[in-house]
Amino acid sequence: MNKFSALLIALILPIFLFGQVKNDSLLKELDNTVNEYELYLNRKEADINKLKGLLHYTSTDLQKFEIYGKLYVQYKAYQSDSALIYARKSLLISQKLKNTDKVNEAKLNVASIMGTLGMYKESLDILETININLTPNLKGTYYWTNRIIYGYLNDYGTSSQEKKEYDALTKKYRDSAMLYFSPKSIEFGIAKSDQFLEHGHPDQAIELLHVFFSKTAKQDPDRAVIAYIISEGYRLKKDKEQEEKWLIVSAISDLQLVKKENISLRKLAFILYEQGDIDRAYKYTKRSLEDALFCNAKLRTYEISKMLPIINEAYENKNETNRTQLIIFLICASILSLFLLVVLVLLFKQMKKLANAQKEISLANTKLSVLNKELNEINERLNQTNATLAEASLLKEIYIGRYMDQCSDYIAKLEEYRRKLNVMATAGKMNELVKAVKSNTHIEKELKEFYTNFDQTFLQLFPSFIDEFSKLLVDKEVIHLKQGELLNTELRIFALIRLGIKDSTKIAEFLRYSVSTIYNYRSQIKNKSLGPREEFESKVLLIGSSGKN
Repeated sequence: MNKFSALLIALILPIFLFGQVKNDSLLKELDNTVNEYELYLNRKEADINKLKGLLHYTSTDLQKFEIYGKLYVQYKAYQSDSALIYARKSLLISQKLKNTDKVNEAKLNVASIMGTLGMYKESLDILETININLTPNLKGTYYWTNRIIYGYLNDYGTSSQEKKEYDALTKKYRDSAMLYFSPKSIEFGIAKSDQFLEHGHPDQAIELLHVFFSKTAKQDPDRAVIAYIISEGYRLKKDKEQEEKWLIVSAISDLQLVKKENISLRKLAFILYEQGDIDRAYKYTKRSLEDALFCNAKLRTYEISKMLPIINEAYENKNETNRTQLIIFLICASILSLFLLVVLVLLFKQMKKLANAQKEISLANTKLSVLNKELNEINERLNQTNATLAEASLLKEIYIGRYMDQCSDYIAKLEEYRRKLNVMATAGKMNELVKAVKSNTHIEKELKEFYTNFDQTFLQLFPSFIDEFSKLLVDKEVIHLKQGELLNTELRIFALIRLGIKDSTKIAEFLRYSVSTIYNYRSQIKNKSLGPREEFESKVLLIGSSGKN
């Protein structure tokens, strides 16, 4: 009997462990994603700021409409309040354009994000104002938006009668949306799989969604949605392992795309709680709650708030158990240590004085070594600080002097120009006056003089800048200066970076170029770097510095 049991365990255990390891590797990837969440968040903010920066260079309402639409998409599952702002801006612009397609598209965006914010009545009011027959290409989106809103109402419904009515409307609008979605579109696949799940056909839903998932890129926000619905199919099949796997895949996608309005991580946390993985359950629930609060997703916040106290209590109980075990361990260790101490005292009583003396000497030497090391580090930091302060003081002194001289010079030139225009106006030379006002010659001359002054001042501060800069490049002859030039455009860009101005927008304003042009210049030069391109600008900051290695 014992041999039979051992054989059975030997056969079953590898199968069990294989399943565990498979999901365990995905959980580790999810843990890494949660730990590196700040990195993905920074990328998201950078994409948003890049779009906002484009608004400064738009000149038409159509361009603004397109950018507002992209900002709405970026904010939709990230920060609902901001998404609503840009959806409303899109609506105002579309009304100015008097384009029915764009007006209805903007209204659908406003209604959709209001649903996320829990403004269900307002959302339905907006949907009622849309004459969808005027924009047949938006019918699928229109019906699907209605399906989403009534789905929220169904989740929030308090009475069985209300939930029954909302559930019927949810299915009605879903089925209507499918009539207008292309059968090859992800939207159709999501709606069709929802229909399969409703009628108790999870295998068909999973099979359909696997086809779409295999074609969906990692950057596609629908990837998480598809993975979540696949997990729902496995939940209906009562396949816990596969349900957990696809929830993990969905949660990873949500986190990497910084979709704060999500559900997968919360559901996964509860499954892990049931499995006894309290630490992960607490960590994921906390992350879900923070995201829901940041996004202002009412329904998600409500759902998480119901389960958080349960997981939090289990987490606290586990910590209390760990603390109790730690105390017991410390007591046992203390008793054992005391016993060993007595034994050692009896065995080495005669060597105690010598050991203590050696210990004191060793400790004194260690402290002295540490103090010397700290003193050297302090001296080194002090020298670096002094050098930095001296350089900063010199920069300020020279640039303030140049700034005051140039301001005084510009005031004098403006006064002279004013007098010249006044003479023209007084003499009635209106044609010459208009020609002088329209001419860019004066501005171009002043800009040329301004850049010359900047070049002279900078090279006065960093006389070896061009030589040292060239040494950072693979081809030292890549920098070509025309006759009479002190610095060219590329050198001025990196001169500004050496002065601490790293923002491409500020550099572009200073040199009167577009941000994309400045970015291209910076990229081209860094591509010719002698060392790693990501370290190039750091090396530029050390040119002419006494803190340089």
